[in-house]
Amino acid sequence: MRIVLKGAFWMAGYSSQSHTKAFVQLPMRTSSICTARDHRIIYTAATDHTHTMQQAVVTWNSRFFNVLRYAWDAVRRALQAYAAVPWTGDAAGTAAAAAAAPGAEAVPLSVNYHFTRQCNYSCGFCFHTAKTSFVLPLAEAKRGLTMLAEAGMKKLNFSGGEPFVRDGGRFMGELIRYCKTELRWAGISVSIVSNGSLIQEKWMHRYGEYVDMLAVSCDSFDADTNRTIGRRQGSRTDHVSKLYEVREWCGRHKIAFKINTVVNTYNVNETFAEHIDRLRPVRWKVFQCLLLEGENAGEGALRDAARFYVTDEQFDGFLRRHARVRTLVPENNDAMRDSYLILDEYMRFLNCRNGKKEPSASLLDVGVQHALRGSGFDEKAFLDRGGIYVWSKQQLSKDDLEW
Repeated sequence: MRIVLKGAFWMAGYSSQSHTKAFVQLPMRTSSICTARDHRIIYTAATDHTHTMQQAVVTWNSRFFNVLRYAWDAVRRALQAYAAVPWTGDAAGTAAAAAAAPGAEAVPLSVNYHFTRQCNYSCGFCFHTAKTSFVLPLAEAKRGLTMLAEAGMKKLNFSGGEPFVRDGGRFMGELIRYCKTELRWAGISVSIVSNGSLIQEKWMHRYGEYVDMLAVSCDSFDADTNRTIGRRQGSRTDHVSKLYEVREWCGRHKIAFKINTVVNTYNVNETFAEHIDRLRPVRWKVFQCLLLEGENAGEGALRDAARFYVTDEQFDGFLRRHARVRTLVPENNDAMRDSYLILDEYMRFLNCRNGKKEPSASLLDVGVQHALRGSGFDEKAFLDRGGIYVWSKQQLSKDDLEW
């Protein structure tokens, strides 16, 4: 077999004038050679019946441990997609070992960039509300993304608010294109979380090739329930039909499709399985309604989500009822809290450890490493909840995609 990983490996600060070769034993039944040229590595694997020595040629620089850490994850994800079987290797152990290396810097592996707080919906449980209307200038946002890429970011998720509120998604689209072209050396996978209502197919014609995964939020397939939750704009209640339309466009434009659901008081007894089967998302992420002081609870909050909250027992009951859904990925409050790197509209990391969002200094002002120290991010919790999975649409199993 021959697997080409475009951007799955990266050469941070690569210099053709100064580099060193390193040889790494890879635990697989293949004979493998990695060659670095023009900021990419072509991974060639020839099936063998004996255990052989494998070599990986990587650039030596200050981020050597990070290169080993994520290059192996890229190989693992590619082989998993090729074999279409579950991976049982210790990716968490690999990541933890690299992070624990003497002098190793923190790595913002997966970042959720909430570049706007504005939204056209009014969901009652929202925990990132429209407290400002600020959006960075495009050039500054690009500078911040470059800094994150240089620090080791491998996955970038755009969210809000509603990310398509800003000029129909053009601002976000240009940032996505930048990640996949100017920052292609970093091998960043890009995803979006949207309510779907403002997406137009012409946007996908322009930017779809650069998007790995699009998640659309859907908390009910009942119009009355959506109205009660606030998942509507004015009198428009066509959320479900729009969801199906966006799903069709994702298939047409080769974007992996995902669904996010927040389990709350008004949908906890609803059955989603039939619609999920028809929509065929590669992942169905199911969250327990989360309360955060200053956002949807307590003093200064723009929402009061107490009436939406469900207990652990209620959430578990919803999960049991949908246990047969193959793509179900559940996250209760304990799994969510502190396991996400959340970047706000000023490019400040938001620390949620005290039950509210406390911003760090902006990475644009103090650098990524300094800002990360104020993020409250728990890497172990991130790994334990399965934060590392197949991010790139090129590496997804053929069983998950339909193009």
